[in-house]
Amino acid sequence: MNWYVLHTYTAQEDNVKEMILKGIRDTEMEGLVGEILVPKQKTYIIRDGKKIEREKKIFNSYIIIQCELLPKLYSYVVNLPGVTTFLGGKSPSKLPQHEVDRLLGIDERGKDKVSSSYEFFPKDKIRIINGPFADFEGIVDKIAVENEKLIVNVTVFGRVTPVEVNMDQVELV
Repeated sequence: MNWYVLHTYTAQEDNVKEMILKGIRDTEMEGLVGEILVPKQKTYIIRDGKKIEREKKIFNSYIIIQCELLPKLYSYVVNLPGVTTFLGGKSPSKLPQHEVDRLLGIDERGKDKVSSSYEFFPKDKIRIINGPFADFEGIVDKIAVENEKLIVNVTVFGRVTPVEVNMDQVELV
């Protein structure tokens, strides 16, 4: 089976995934579909002094689907409400395996680890949500997991400035 990218209307990713799974259940097309991914990442925000966990879609309006793309399955999926088309149009482009592995890695990175409940990587784009630099956006430069701090490069008055913030003061953009 190969991996393909399916484009949907905004905020319809989960609905389309469920429609595909329900529609092929107990039919001859059931064996043609493997996994269906809507890559998401856990993020944490602070509201009224409380840490709230939320899931954020990594690729808005896109679903990654593993399938044998026969004409019957293609026709069924493209004609579902909320679906625009496969990436590549009438002859969909296969997603290279290394890209799928990378996506699966992104999909897995939101899972909690023993060392920290936050998951940031260098070069992640973040927004500072409280403190003196609230509403500034920046790029993660360094991570200190043991004391849950980040060094973030933010632009202040046209200059890039490194700022140290707690992990609970930021959210992924």
